[in-house]
Amino acid sequence: MIKPLFDNVLLEKEKVSRQTTSGIVLATKEENANYGIVIALGDGKMTDGKKVELPLKIGDKVIYQNYEGHEIKQDGKEYLIISAKNIIAIIS
Repeated sequence: MIKPLFDNVLLEKEKVSRQTTSGIVLATKEENANYGIVIALGDGKMTDGKKVELPLKIGDKVIYQNYEGHEIKQDGKEYLIISAKNIIAIIS
């Protein structure tokens, strides 16, 4: 298991496919597929001597900035370690 440190987050990258109601699959650009699921969280970071917890929880579906983080492939899955500041939204 990969455990991120500080304010880093481990995301499982989601493959995005667009399909019409009639079943036609539309092509997507890989760089637009910036969705992920939170798998693990770091402990947070220290600011002014106080620990700041991350505003995320395991299982959250998020949108992150393109071209950020460090990609890892393990057990046939694609993961991304990214700083929490580069996660721009939680999808509910």
